[in-house]
Amino acid sequence: MLIKSTPRWALRDAKATPEQVFLNRRQLLQAGAGAFAIGAASSLVAGSAHAASQAETDALYPFTRNGAFTVQRPITDEALSSAYNNFYEFGSHKRIAKAAQKLEIRPWEVRIDGLVEEPFTIGIDELIKKMPLEERVYRHRCVEAWSMIVPWSGFTLAALVDMARPLSSAKFVRMETFENPKVAPGQKQFWYPWPYVEGLTMAEATNDLAFMATGVYGKPLAKQFGAPLRLAVPWKYGFKSIKSIVRIEFTETQPVSFWEEIQPKEYGFYANVNPEVPHKRWSQATEQPLGSRDRIPTLLYNGYEAEVAHLYKDGDPKRLFY
Repeated sequence: MLIKSTPRWALRDAKATPEQVFLNRRQLLQAGAGAFAIGAASSLVAGSAHAASQAETDALYPFTRNGAFTVQRPITDEALSSAYNNFYEFGSHKRIAKAAQKLEIRPWEVRIDGLVEEPFTIGIDELIKKMPLEERVYRHRCVEAWSMIVPWSGFTLAALVDMARPLSSAKFVRMETFENPKVAPGQKQFWYPWPYVEGLTMAEATNDLAFMATGVYGKPLAKQFGAPLRLAVPWKYGFKSIKSIVRIEFTETQPVSFWEEIQPKEYGFYANVNPEVPHKRWSQATEQPLGSRDRIPTLLYNGYEAEVAHLYKDGDPKRLFY
């Protein structure tokens, strides 16, 4: 009896490639290559569009300075303020400027949602073009007791609130930064509650001082400052001024902010500047301006008492400052 042994590499006829498909393989390969080329071309076109849109908004700088917002101290040298930054996404030290350059800021979209008439997402360049633009010189006071004077470019948060059309039930504005550990090595530190979250009451958000910064020193924001969009609330400690915002949510409940979640006994929701209320581990009575060896007295509400004290006339003093 003849026993036929089939090699392991042999295929049954049913699994063999049909002749017509084999003969048309070149067309299939060409079609695949064409699809890849179309996808690559689409990416290039999209990239070019984002670059062109960014170039248009970059050309808007410098914005006209609003003379109603001045400080009786010199503006901090840009070389100092741009090389001494808190941005925990890129590290827990101050020299994060180089690492922050890895952050891609185009395309960049901001999601507006929560208690609004209609949620929407908007590109940063479109947002900038829709806003009333200006430059303001503000004090900036860190809870670590250093300070600087900065010329921010941007628009009022109140203008963005108007665009968002929040419902009457909205009591707070919750803001959220990007989350991308591949780019931001600090976000690999699992003991932090990423992404960075901050919030304001609606009254604070619509106060004329609350400002959304898209630029600084007459130019678009450098990445270490929180490009392409950050908050500036000068009467509060600096950690309230969230950077690189990707989401703005209107909510009825008070959000739990990043540092508040980590250590609520040291970092409260309000975090208004008060020289008479010390941090749990250090005094807030004085501050050291960047570039100076001298310490100067810290001002109540960081010097903006006239503009914001009325917001807190019925509040618990302990909660308001920590």
